[in-house]
Amino acid sequence: MAHRYRCGECRFATRWTTESEVGDLAAAHYAENHPRLVLGGIVEINQKNPNSLGCLSMLGIAFLLLVIVATCRR
Repeated sequence: MAHRYRCGECRFATRWTTESEVGDLAAAHYAENHPRLVLGGIVEINQKNPNSLGCLSMLGIAFLLLVIVATCRR
């Protein structure tokens, strides 16, 4: 899982990274850009697997099944 912080005061957003690093980046951003404000904003969670091939694997399996069915009919 990857996390990204979005500032509640401006349009700043961190890169996708670990949860602990997002907290550090958010605190550093607020200290530098909003020094008198309480830390706010939201943390987004990307639950998608960045190494995933999406539906490509399902298409490959469907193609293999189609080839098997076609060869069995002959």
